Amino acid sequence: MKLSRGMSWFLLAFGVWSWVIWPNFLRNIWKDPRSWDAGPTAFFTVHLLLVVASLAFGTVIGLLGVRGVRAGRSK
Repeated sequence: MKLSRGMSWFLLAFGVWSWVIWPNFLRNIWKDPRSWDAGPTAFFTVHLLLVVASLAFGTVIGLLGVRGVRAGRSK
């Protein structure tokens, strides 16, 4: 499958955006009083899983974008 140059850049931007947004979200959840009660609460655990999944998807999507951009430059 071939990606267009624009789509490759979009995927790369999505990956970068994920790594900008989600760590900040995790810092905010970490500070939230609902996150801790003699250990992590269900509120924190659910949001932590959301962050981990989003970063994993963002990484994979960003890497697809990088591969598309690199493939486009070699032509």
